[in-house]
Amino acid sequence: MQHEEGAFLDGAVRAQLREITLEAQRSLTEGDGLGAGMRGWMGFPAHYLASAEYKAVQAAAHQIRAQSEALLVIGIGGSYLGARAVIEALQSQYYNDIRRGAPAIYFAGNSLSEADIRALDAILEGKDFSINVISKSGVTLEPAVAFRHFLAKLKAFCGGDPEQLKRRLFVTTDAAHGALHTQAKAQGWTTFVIPDDMGGRFSVLSAVGLLPVACAGIDVGQLLSGAAAAAEAYAAPGDALEDNPCYHYAALRYHFYRHRKKAVELFVSYEPCMAMFGEWLKQLFGESEGKQWQGLFPASATFTTDLHSLGQYIQQGERILFETNLVFAEEEGRVLVEAQAEDGDELNYLAGERLHEINRTAFRATALAHAEGGVPGLVLELPRRDAFSIGWLIYFFEKACAVSGYMLGVN
Repeated sequence: MQHEEGAFLDGAVRAQLREITLEAQRSLTEGDGLGAGMRGWMGFPAHYLASAEYKAVQAAAHQIRAQSEALLVIGIGGSYLGARAVIEALQSQYYNDIRRGAPAIYFAGNSLSEADIRALDAILEGKDFSINVISKSGVTLEPAVAFRHFLAKLKAFCGGDPEQLKRRLFVTTDAAHGALHTQAKAQGWTTFVIPDDMGGRFSVLSAVGLLPVACAGIDVGQLLSGAAAAAEAYAAPGDALEDNPCYHYAALRYHFYRHRKKAVELFVSYEPCMAMFGEWLKQLFGESEGKQWQGLFPASATFTTDLHSLGQYIQQGERILFETNLVFAEEEGRVLVEAQAEDGDELNYLAGERLHEINRTAFRATALAHAEGGVPGLVLELPRRDAFSIGWLIYFFEKACAVSGYMLGVN
């Protein structure tokens, strides 16, 4: 992790940040802080890899991929954001257009829009589709309404045959309680568990996120392995905050909030496929920290796209924000700028240059300009955009979020 000013922090400020961060880390690790019963995500990735449910998730994904043209994922908040973020991050925002040997994946139950329901009705008309409904209680309004609607559609597609329905309906819900659990057990539908000891925004690496992700053809074993590796790497704080990027990041966020009076953390990526990852981050931090009239407001942007709309404000508007940049050192494939004999657009000076490197140059120039304009920036760089790295990044943010919450003193 790189940062704009960390090396220049006053010694007293640095010592204070270390003390506060280590106390938060201790409370999180020992489980004596607020919300200690919701820390199940911490050791989950490594344990889940060896679980029977992990194998059942893979089997269900294989069945869905073999039988259905489309998968409808019904859920809201943490019940869909993580899965959609991972699918788009690894398969692109155009997944449904470029998928190979995998079902199209659509997300419903995340609004009360009638127009959205009607559009999905038209898309699914005549298609063999499966449903994965995800809800802890089964009575949250948006997914419950959508499930009622699309369950009727699926029953009609199956011709009223309960066995055909069972093959196409997968329920992720509470292990023992709730309306959806009761309904699923009564009907004999396949069920997966939303763990009791983790909130929805921390649940992407459980069956909540893994079933849709596996249906998209993503190696969920690598996703979990990356998260497990991150859990091991960030287990101990180190002698200095800089030794552990996860705690270092949490400390710098706190510094910008408390000492620099920043109100907004703007998560920035230079890859459009990471836009939904930004949406997941907004819930993760917003729902976790926004309590007791405290917390940074999480926002997200895709550069260079949003520089053409938000760039002016970032450069010369209120000095209320700092940026956290997510970048990848390498990308698969190569797209080069081609030379043109006429050079009508005057871009021949870029001929032969790789687009990824031009994008990296734009990132460096933008980060520098914003820092010089009073918008400090952090840089989180991963070696490549693959399942292992995205799993690592998910765990990084989950743990940093938990540490940040304890630093603020919220549950």
